[in-house]
Amino acid sequence: MKAIQIPATGQMTVVDIPSLYSSPTGGGWEGAPNEVLLRMQYVGFCGSDLSTYLGKNPMVNMPVIPGHEVGAVIEQVGEQVPEGLKPGMVVTVNPYTNCGKCASCRNGRVNACQHNETLGVQRNGAMRELMALPWEKVIPAGQLSPRTCALIEPMSVGFHAVSRAQVTDIDVVMVIGCGMVGMGAIVRAAQRGATVIAADIDDQKLALAQQMGAAYAVNTLSEDVHARLLDITSGFGPDVIIEAVGSPITYQMAVNEVAFTGRVICIGYAKTEVSFQTKFFVQKELDIRGSRNAQPSDFRAVIRYLERATCPIDQLISRVVKLEEAAQAMQQWAEQPGKVFRILVDFT
Repeated sequence: MKAIQIPATGQMTVVDIPSLYSSPTGGGWEGAPNEVLLRMQYVGFCGSDLSTYLGKNPMVNMPVIPGHEVGAVIEQVGEQVPEGLKPGMVVTVNPYTNCGKCASCRNGRVNACQHNETLGVQRNGAMRELMALPWEKVIPAGQLSPRTCALIEPMSVGFHAVSRAQVTDIDVVMVIGCGMVGMGAIVRAAQRGATVIAADIDDQKLALAQQMGAAYAVNTLSEDVHARLLDITSGFGPDVIIEAVGSPITYQMAVNEVAFTGRVICIGYAKTEVSFQTKFFVQKELDIRGSRNAQPSDFRAVIRYLERATCPIDQLISRVVKLEEAAQAMQQWAEQPGKVFRILVDFT
């Protein structure tokens, strides 16, 4: 069967990998009793895939089949799979593993498992025609289309960051970075009644962020960010800043601009060391919290949000390509990274 592979930095190709069926006609799948066989419909390229392609992802094991943003249909189920999962159902995938033994797992925060292996990063991902997974990692998507399902995972990461920030309706929340993860954080913070400030360097993304719930938009390239934030917050600064870029500049901005006794939530991976005025850690008595991946409850919350049909889905999908066009699309994204929300690969 066909799959997309990143064999080395700057390379992407379509490869043939062994089929999960024992015969060319599609019969004879012999998966484990607890597995579900999925036929991919749409799989999204995310920022970690772009980093892998550019040789900037320190966690990846190459060569790798990328992809962990999944819209699929159940093809077959093993004999031990619960009745709630049936052939023909539209589903998405929880792409993370958890060992059940580390400190994170012991504390119930399986999304931050010390030994996590994410699809498309530490292990081969979903950019292939068929894939078998344990049933626990398969999430029914209700009435959503497979195309929409490919947006669930990145938005759930943003939803989880808002949970980590313990956002309430009295908070002013600034989200730095209006990509898919940042958009998820904007939506979830607005749902909780917070006043949301979207920050980015692209005016088109900022306009879309306001459409998705942000009350204010700040262009960090062309505006005086500090003055604008003081104006919006009556001189206090945002109660919560969610960093969804992964740049030393935006990490420093988050610490510098958050209110006294505020919360800084870190999603983005900075590719280089970041220098801080650590006096702010103490003077402001800050809570600085990491936010990694998402919990199953975050997936369910995103599905419920998307089912309301208020999300401008077509504006979040920059391009849909076939397998043979994926390499060209990735190269174009690498050349203009700021202009892309999501590229979906169509396996139908």
